Amino acid sequence: MKVKIRQIVLNNLAWLIVTDNIIFLVPCHNSYMTSSKSILILQLRPEDATSNSEYACFLKYGGLKTEDTCRLRIEKHGIPDNLNIHEYAAIIVGGSPFDISTPADQKSTMQKTIEADFNRLLNQVVTQDFPFLGACSGNGLLGQYLGTRISTQYAEAVGCVSLDVTEAGKTDKLLMGLPSQIDVLLGHKEAVDTIPEGATLLMTGLNCPVQMFRIGQNVYATQFHPEGDAEEFSLRIDTYRNHGYFEPHEANELKKRVSLKPTRHAQAILQRFVDTYYWQRELTQIK
Repeated sequence: MKVKIRQIVLNNLAWLIVTDNIIFLVPCHNSYMTSSKSILILQLRPEDATSNSEYACFLKYGGLKTEDTCRLRIEKHGIPDNLNIHEYAAIIVGGSPFDISTPADQKSTMQKTIEADFNRLLNQVVTQDFPFLGACSGNGLLGQYLGTRISTQYAEAVGCVSLDVTEAGKTDKLLMGLPSQIDVLLGHKEAVDTIPEGATLLMTGLNCPVQMFRIGQNVYATQFHPEGDAEEFSLRIDTYRNHGYFEPHEANELKKRVSLKPTRHAQAILQRFVDTYYWQRELTQIK
């Protein structure tokens, strides 16, 4: 059977091969990092059930095994002062119930410690353009470090939302070849008000304009959850029903909403990040 190749997009990290029906992402063998180093996964959720479930989703949709990662629950122990980012292939940061826009005098000691630790970490990440993917809280922490305002102006209800890939996003290595509109799972009480100075806007939405951005070539942040699926979000709905994201009586309806559509392209963003900076895969197929 002959396959007609319509387009090949090349960079130093991967080849994107587009045929009539299938898109292949083929990482180059001289990619930025190799699998000899693990991926550092930083988590902030204080509840064991949601933290463990989030970690399991990072593994599942990143195509990772436990031994491929180093997991740190920094709400328990903070980020070590002597952490050397170059001992890892990349960093992934999950979500949390903390709000960065909370007045300083109302923040817990735990939250203040986390924010201070992240400012120290992000100073290394951004200045060295180190591979980083921050989801939701990771997005806010990166935005705060970069000096953009975080507020409740662009809060969004828990649910499945269609977002637009920008023109710049269509040429980015994590998004190229994906549909121009992508369904994602999200739910947040705050967001960055504007794109940080010097950053590239990759995805945008009707109710929240900054949904994904990149600083430099390797530092990414998403307002949505690329690791999310309906089962994971149902657990979070149960866990955070009294945290101000929604009215408690809305929980069952929200569970139905997050189950309406698959979000495989959002999950593909996570897998592409892992493929680019960790795995040396022979082939990644996106249907």
